[in-house]
Amino acid sequence: MKQTILRKYARLIARVGVNIQKGQEVLITCDLDQPRFVEILVDECYKAGAKKVKVEFGYQPLTKLHVRHQTVTTMAKVEEWEKARLQHYVDVLPCRIYLDSEDPDGLKGINQKKMAMARRKSYPIIKPYRDQMENKYQWCIAAVPGAAWAKKLFPELPKGKAIEKLWEAILFTSRVTEDPVAAWNEHDKDLHDRCAYLNSLGIAELRYKGDNGTDFTVGMIPEAEFKGGGDTSLQGIFFNPNIPTEECFISPMRGKAEGIVYATKPLSYQGQLIENFSIRFENGKAVEVKAEKNQALLEEMISMDEGASYLGECALVPVNSPISESGLLFYNTLFDENAACHLALGMGFADTIRGFEDKTLEECRALGINDSMIHVDFMIGYEGLDIDAVTRDGKTVPIFRHGHWAF
Repeated sequence: MKQTILRKYARLIARVGVNIQKGQEVLITCDLDQPRFVEILVDECYKAGAKKVKVEFGYQPLTKLHVRHQTVTTMAKVEEWEKARLQHYVDVLPCRIYLDSEDPDGLKGINQKKMAMARRKSYPIIKPYRDQMENKYQWCIAAVPGAAWAKKLFPELPKGKAIEKLWEAILFTSRVTEDPVAAWNEHDKDLHDRCAYLNSLGIAELRYKGDNGTDFTVGMIPEAEFKGGGDTSLQGIFFNPNIPTEECFISPMRGKAEGIVYATKPLSYQGQLIENFSIRFENGKAVEVKAEKNQALLEEMISMDEGASYLGECALVPVNSPISESGLLFYNTLFDENAACHLALGMGFADTIRGFEDKTLEECRALGINDSMIHVDFMIGYEGLDIDAVTRDGKTVPIFRHGHWAF
C-alpha cells in the first residue's frame, strides 16, 4: 500500500478519530503486524500536538503461553505498578488508540475457563479506575491487516496479496478518500440527522421480526437517546470512537427484552469464532443460548458476571452500508457490526442518557443502563429483518424494512 495513503489513514485516526489536542498523551495498543504503519501513526500523533506517545504491543501466541503456564492467581493479580499506571491514566486521561489486526482464530485451543476466572478476579480491582475514566477521554478503534486475518478473508491469495487486499477493504470502508476529513464530516452529519429523527419519535420499545426466526422486543429507557458517528467527551472534545462506523445506537432498559434472536454473522470472541447461534431472552436476561460452533464459549461469555447476560446496546445499521456492500465477511466485530443491525451483551453506555454530563455514573445505571465487565456485539441484521418502533403515545412506526432504513 502506498505510504501517502497510509499517512492519510494515520492522520485520520489521529485528528478525526481521537482528535488529539495539544499537550495530550496518547496510548496506542496494537499487535505486531504493521510496525511501519504504527511508526507513521506515532509521527502523526506528534504532529497533531501529542506531548507523549506510548505503544503497547500484544501477541496472541504469548497470550496462549501465559494462560498455559501461569496459575489463575498469578494471572489475576494486579501488581502495584499496574495500579499506579491505571491511576496515571485516571489523572492524565490519555487518548487511547486501539489498532485491531488479530487472527480471528488466534486463541483457538486456549483454556477459556481459566482465562475467564482470572478476568473475574482482577476486574473488581480494575473497575474503580475504569469507572473514573468513563466518558472523560477520547478513544478510537481502527484496524490494520494482520497476515493470518488477511488469509482468513482471502485464502486463495498469497500472503502479500491477501494483506494488500485487506488494506484496500479497510481503507475503503473507513472512507479514506482524497479528502477523508470532509468525507467523515459528511458521514457524521448523516448519522446525526438519523439519530435526531429517531429521538423525535419517543420510542418505548423496538420490535424485531425476521424470516429466520428472530422475534424479539426490547424496551427503551425514557431518558435515553440514539447516538451515532462522533461523540463529545466530558472534557468537551469531539472525537470518533470507531473507524469505520455506520450505526445509530442506544442503550436499552436493563431487564426489558423478550424473545429470540438469531445471529447472522459469526462472532469473534477472545480469539475464537462462535458460529450459527441464537439467544433467547426472558425478563431482559439471556436464558438460553445455542451455537453450532463454540457453544461452551458463548455460555462462558454470558456468565462472566451478572450483567453479561443483559443487553447494553441496540444498534441500527442498514444492509447497504459500505461494509455490507463490500461483500466481505471480516470475522472482526469492528467491521461486521457495521454491516448489520446488532445487539451487545454487557456494559451499556451512560452517555446515551440525556444530560448525562450532570449525572453520576451510578445515577445513569439506576435509570436502566446495564453494567458489566464485558461489552460484546453480535450481528442480527440481514435483508429479511423488519424493525418497528412503538412510541410512548402508542403509535407503531416502521424503522427498518427488509434490512433497509424505512425513512
